[in-house]
Amino acid sequence: QVRLVESGGGLVQPGGSLRLSCAASGSIFSINTMGWYRQAPGKTRELVADINSGGSTNYADSVKGRFTISRDNAKETVTLQMNSLKPEDTAVYYCKVDVIGRTRFSTGDYWGKGTQVTVSA
Repeated sequence: QVRLVESGGGLVQPGGSLRLSCAASGSIFSINTMGWYRQAPGKTRELVADINSGGSTNYADSVKGRFTISRDNAKETVTLQMNSLKPEDTAVYYCKVDVIGRTRFSTGDYWGKGTQVTVSA
């Protein structure tokens, strides 16, 4: 019904940058909130940043000033620009989108499969 494809994870040194992208496709009428979550080993999944359909953003305190979330409504994509990365940013990052489907069967929240981000010297 709805498919999410994430890209852009990898290994980076402390202080470096990475850009994550998530593209949605399928039975989509519109998308409300789009966001990125992360889960480090032994920890619960947490919100990193999200952006609503009007462009209002919300960030975890730990990433404010370093990460920037943006979206392209025409392409149904959400991007997370991560700068000044720290070892504590190491985690699997997941995209989540809140979809209004073309049918009621495709309306709901969807998660990507996750992409690994490792920050290490």
